[in-house]
Amino acid sequence: MKNGLKAASRRKVLSGLSATILFAPTYLRAQEQGGVRRNSSSFRIHDWQDHFDKIGKGILLSDTVTMVLQHWTPDGEMRIYPTSVPLTEDLTRRGYTEVVEKRVNPGWTPTPSMRERDPELPIHVKGGDPKNPLGSRALYLSWQFYRIHGTADTRKIGRKSSNGCIGLYNEHVEEVFERSPVGTQVKLI
Repeated sequence: MKNGLKAASRRKVLSGLSATILFAPTYLRAQEQGGVRRNSSSFRIHDWQDHFDKIGKGILLSDTVTMVLQHWTPDGEMRIYPTSVPLTEDLTRRGYTEVVEKRVNPGWTPTPSMRERDPELPIHVKGGDPKNPLGSRALYLSWQFYRIHGTADTRKIGRKSSNGCIGLYNEHVEEVFERSPVGTQVKLI
């Protein structure tokens, strides 16, 4: 029995070693080329002081390049959330705004420019409908037609996939929604 265990252990070691030998050149070549990024975070952490004079009722800072939303509460606690961002540069708006309204299970009406690009869009989708692209919560910004909202389509997060809004997983937008009163400062960079 002992010899059987030794043989099995030797086989495991040899098969692991042979896999390492087979794949090591590929791994080393990729490292030499410098074009392969390992699973490291690609987003930058921003300091709120670089963008705002005071925290006030809170801050939402959305980085449209690295697709992350940083949220600071009035007591200075900061949380980070992955986002979806606008499909194209011409749909992306940057600058300062604020939360002016909050809605649970918001209804969705395509904007005039969205209907122009895609006349097949529905006239309106009721809140709570699984096809509603605004998800379970929406923070309405002072910019007309722009929102920070949830999405049930989780494939959109981490991608350029919106018509101008910043999208979050529903569970994340619900957290942000509860912690962001009307008047929360917002900046999209």
